[in-house]
Amino acid sequence: MAKRRRLETPSSADLDRIEAQFRSETPERPALGRSIAPIAQVAADSAALAATDSIEVRESRVRAQADAERLRDAQERGLLIVELPIDQIDESAMVRDRMVMSEEDMQELRLSIAAHGLRLPIEVYEIETRDGQGPRYGLLSGYRRLHAVRALHDLTHAEKHATIRALIRPRAEADDAFVAMVEENEVREELSHFERGRIAVIAANQGAFANTEDAVNKLFASGSKAKRSKVRSFALIFEELGDMLRFPESLTERRGLRLAAALRNGAESRLRQALSSRVPEDVEQEWALMEPVLQSLDHAPRAPGRGGARDQNPRASAGLTR
Repeated sequence: MAKRRRLETPSSADLDRIEAQFRSETPERPALGRSIAPIAQVAADSAALAATDSIEVRESRVRAQADAERLRDAQERGLLIVELPIDQIDESAMVRDRMVMSEEDMQELRLSIAAHGLRLPIEVYEIETRDGQGPRYGLLSGYRRLHAVRALHDLTHAEKHATIRALIRPRAEADDAFVAMVEENEVREELSHFERGRIAVIAANQGAFANTEDAVNKLFASGSKAKRSKVRSFALIFEELGDMLRFPESLTERRGLRLAAALRNGAESRLRQALSSRVPEDVEQEWALMEPVLQSLDHAPRAPGRGGARDQNPRASAGLTR
């Protein structure tokens, strides 16, 4: 039978020797940041901070994150009002539907902005720029307001008129942009009959719509069938006589419809000849040049066929179906 070994309490020297041996055989633990992935380091640091944060601090952090997300969402949806330098805005990026602006109305708008500031922001969208150029914005709505602020800046050179409040809308398709512009002007200050027809033709020619008929139907979708029919008539006037008329925006509805009827009956060349005979000084003189042609057509027999002479006028027909 083996003799049992008697256990003895180790001395201080023995304990020091054992500890030294243990340390020599166990590798030193590397620093956390050099041994694990960065994401693990971030998680560890966040956990350490979270453990020491109070409930109030954590709640504040959550609220700040939620606010940042709401701000980013508002910016992406074009709901955030910003101050933009007026020289960064290009009002010619889109063909405007408004042809004339009353100086009396513009003076009233300038005085209002000077006294009370701009109450309603304009709407813009970002446009592409070359490398090295600053940001540029195309004007979507607010043509009169932008011109009023620019006039005030030219007059006063005041810093407050060097910028303008704006909503940066998401870049829209061409047809949506034209619809938005027309709707804004129809609500704030109704367009003239000729301006409606003109913008329908231009929008179609720029490829925003399939043809003039499609442009009228979509630009004035909220209007009645009779209104859209009138717009088509003035669109025809713009197509065939727009380069000759000096005061087209002053055409009344009655005169415009009569003129469109004459164009559908093949009177374009005769009307152009009449308009080229003299330069009118006002709308009445311009109408007086055309009226003899219209009167002669009123008493002339209609050409055979459902469409009359319009059936032989491919250009007039193309204006509405192109």
